[in-house]
Amino acid sequence: MSADKLLSRLQRVRRTGSGKWIASCPTREDKSPSLAIRETDDGTVLLHDFGGDSVEAILGAVGLSFADLYPDKPGAIGKPVRRPFNASDVLTLVAFESTVAVVVVSDVVSGKEITDQDFERLLVAAQRLGNAAEVCNGAR
Repeated sequence: MSADKLLSRLQRVRRTGSGKWIASCPTREDKSPSLAIRETDDGTVLLHDFGGDSVEAILGAVGLSFADLYPDKPGAIGKPVRRPFNASDVLTLVAFESTVAVVVVSDVVSGKEITDQDFERLLVAAQRLGNAAEVCNGAR
């Protein structure tokens, strides 16, 4: 289950951060929201009521069970995996490293002898381009 299923059944829901919310507890009349909700990277939903009500009572009040707090199947893809880089950053790196490679290859094609330092930089560019490809392949 995603947190959306639970959040849609709660009142006074407010986002407090990435994958984090606070809402009124459905087991009583809250003067201010006391139920903390968090969705982990693997899709598990965590609950904590600062008023002391049990998770079981909270779930029962909204027609859910403990099983609803976990991803549908073990190993199933929950929410997308968060990547440490956004697509724009990866594309900027690819453009720069490609330019480095073109400059070095252009020197070779024109008959210029490249230095060991140029060759080492070309290897770094190749490694970074490979890393960028891995990041992109993992995002599919």
